[in-house]
Formats: sequence, C-alpha cells, structure tokens
Amino acid sequence: MRHYRSFVALGDSFTEGMNDPGVDGRFRGWADRVAERLAADEPGFRYANLAIRGKLIDQIIAEQVPNAVEMAPDLVSLCAGGNDLLRPGSDPDQMAKKLAGAVRELRATGADVILFTGVDPRDTPLMRRMRGKFAVFYLHVRSISDLYGCRLVDQWSMQGIRDWRAWSEDRLHMNADGHRLVAARVLDVLGVPFEESWHKVWPERSVDPRAKRREDAAWIREHLVPWMARRLRGTSSGDGLEAKRPDLRPWE
Repeated sequence: MRHYRSFVALGDSFTEGMNDPGVDGRFRGWADRVAERLAADEPGFRYANLAIRGKLIDQIIAEQVPNAVEMAPDLVSLCAGGNDLLRPGSDPDQMAKKLAGAVRELRATGADVILFTGVDPRDTPLMRRMRGKFAVFYLHVRSISDLYGCRLVDQWSMQGIRDWRAWSEDRLHMNADGHRLVAARVLDVLGVPFEESWHKVWPERSVDPRAKRREDAAWIREHLVPWMARRLRGTSSGDGLEAKRPDLRPWE
C-alpha cells in the first residue's frame, strides 16, 4: 500500500460533496472522507478540493487541472462529464478525448490518478433514456484508465448506490450514506483498510405505488423543473461559487 502525502480532488458537485452535510455548514462528501482516512496514516498530509457544483468538463479541464498540475500532489481524483451528459447534443466521444488529454497532463506529474465511471441510470426517471450515451462515455473512461495506468472506481457495479436510500431528495446527488459507500470503494481501490465495506445490502422494503407517484410528481416540481430552467437560462448552481478547499494544506 502506498502512503500518500497529498491529495487533490477535481470535479463537480459529486466531488464537492453534495448532499452530504458537514459540521461547518459546507458539504463533506466522499473526497473529504477519503482525505481524512489517508491523513490518519501520514503526518503532515495535505489536501485540496477544487470541485464546484455544476461545472462542465471543459471548465474542469481549463480551471482545475492546471492548478492540480502546479500543486504536484501524489494523488489526484478526476470525475468530470456528468453535467455534460445530461445536456442535449453532448458527444461522449469528444468528451472522452478531452478527458484523456487532462489525464495525460496529470499523469505526467507522476501523480496517481483516480477516475470514475458513473452510476447506471436505468432506475432514474428520464435519465434512463440516455443510458446508452452514459454507457459509451464510461466505457471510454475505463479505456483511458487502462491506457494511462489510473485507479478506476467503477460506480456502475456498485449495487448499494442504486438504492434510493443512498440518494438525497433531488435524485441527482448522494446523501451521507451514498458518499460513505463511494469513499469505501475509493479506499478499497487504493488498497487502504477502511472500517466500512462498499458492498452495501439494504434491507427489503415495500413501496406503495400511489406514494411513489406522489414522490415522482413532487420531484418533478421541486427539483427537475428548476434544474431545466437553469439549463434554459444558461446558468449553473455553481455560478459565483469558489472551491471549498482551494489550497493544498494540511488536513484538520
């Protein structure tokens, strides 16, 4: 097992930690949980999280990757493309070419790089129609990981996070349970012992079809419609926000 002295996390809301509330009013998320565990093995461990919700792959590559290269950490996580895939007309092949270029830059620094596939969207209303596009992009991610010797976190195979109990009310962001499972998977990929397994088996539960229809209607009204309105206006939930941990500094 390699002992990492520094870790920089890049990406969008997933890596920022939505919707896993932290004690300081900011989101915690899987990356903070991983950093906390790595710091336990390495005195003086440093961590930066440059991820900002709503960012597209071009923004992440232009705004975050150069900063990570300059910081020259031992470990970098890069998860990008989820917001692009949700937009009409996005091209997973072109997105993959951009991602590959960013990975080349990061690997050239000598850093270990963690890449991610996404969760299978077949259980998600509306998104299941775009399942083929998601699958093509994540196959590219697997290929890029193999080509450049990256660590791959395959969320597509994680049955525990296909359950809605791992997600917040907006159905786009995981809750604390989901982020804990992802952190456990990341640490497993890194070969770092962790007290929690990512092989989550949820207890059986019955679902009232009428209650499910009411929940779906509330989700459309309270979450989907506002999200679509932002897309039409060309705005993002991350506009004007700064990274929660922009500097590579010791873990506290």
